[in-house]
Amino acid sequence: MSTEYRALLPGSLLAEPDPDAGGVARRTPRDWVVDVLVFVLAVGVALAMAAIGYEEGVDPGRNTLDLLLGLLSCGALWLRRRWPVGVALALSAVGVYAATSIGAAVVGYFTVAVHRRFAVAAAVGAIGFAGGFLFPLLRPEWDSSPLWVDLAWSAFATLLILAWGMFVRARRQLVISLRDRAHRAEAEQQLRVAQARQLERARIAREMHDVLAHRISLLSLHAGALEFRPDAPPDEVARAAGVIRESAHQALQELREVIGVLRDDPADEAPDRPQPTLADLPGLIDESRLAGMRVRLDRQVDDLAAVPAGVGRNAYRIVQEGLTNARKHAYGSTVDVTLSGAAGDGLSVEVRNPWPVGVPLGPEIPGAGTGIVGLTERATLVGGRLEHGRTPSGDFRLWAWLPWPA
Repeated sequence: MSTEYRALLPGSLLAEPDPDAGGVARRTPRDWVVDVLVFVLAVGVALAMAAIGYEEGVDPGRNTLDLLLGLLSCGALWLRRRWPVGVALALSAVGVYAATSIGAAVVGYFTVAVHRRFAVAAAVGAIGFAGGFLFPLLRPEWDSSPLWVDLAWSAFATLLILAWGMFVRARRQLVISLRDRAHRAEAEQQLRVAQARQLERARIAREMHDVLAHRISLLSLHAGALEFRPDAPPDEVARAAGVIRESAHQALQELREVIGVLRDDPADEAPDRPQPTLADLPGLIDESRLAGMRVRLDRQVDDLAAVPAGVGRNAYRIVQEGLTNARKHAYGSTVDVTLSGAAGDGLSVEVRNPWPVGVPLGPEIPGAGTGIVGLTERATLVGGRLEHGRTPSGDFRLWAWLPWPA
């Protein structure tokens, strides 16, 4: 527990057990000051009572024994934190004979009331009160007032000490409960931060799956073209090699960025990952066309830059996944990409291509098979919806509607 004024708090509030004291809270400077003060006070009371005994003509031998027992009771106060109930009962037993132990008995009983539950404290107080009936029988020389008066004062003092001790105990329990609540709140906050970081990393990983799948499909496509057409003109080979080189470079760069984002050490500054918007969609279409795809873009949105960044990024990823799937499963067919909508009405994105015809160029491009699942989750999380499947006309249609606030 980090506290600015630790020395001013009792050890029971700091929850730092002393292994040499059987697990009892370690004494703080405040505890040492209190223990010294109550010891000095108890010794002062013992000496005062002994002086009164000598003045009242009490038998010197009995009075000296009384003083010795009182001083031993004061010394027992140093053990009250470890054994509060045992020390209080021992002081009650000594108090049946020794009037000089009254100061130590008050401190011992107060310790029980502070550190033990009410039932235990009440039982110890009842035992001490019962000892008041025996004191006049063993020490009749101190019987200067009626018994009922002495018992009334004893009962009043016992109840007062019990009430004071329970009040202090309740205050400390309140502080401990508030401290525990603060610790739990801090732990829960750290857990929420860790969960948010993990969710963000998972979201980034899903997003980078779409990016890398697109890049790697371009690599596979052009590599397959070079494999099956080794006699292609040099300019076509050079162009395909250039696309392969550029796609590999971009894939490695984006992979490096996502690895940086997903590093275990959150204290290190992670590089910025790519965050495309809808304004980047024409570049994506041109890139696919350079790879040999036939893509037609029907753009019914005048200003792509006016689309909010979050909506545009989701739309970009949907089109990117649709082009990647068409490249994998329906190479050679024409892909139609349609964008429509307006602020307040939402943004519609459609990627349509004929059901797979022809044979894919080169080996089959591998995939995780979770791209559509990720897109569905992406659209649902932002309040949109996504549909995909074969249409009655024989096309494969990937369609999504995303909210576009006015």
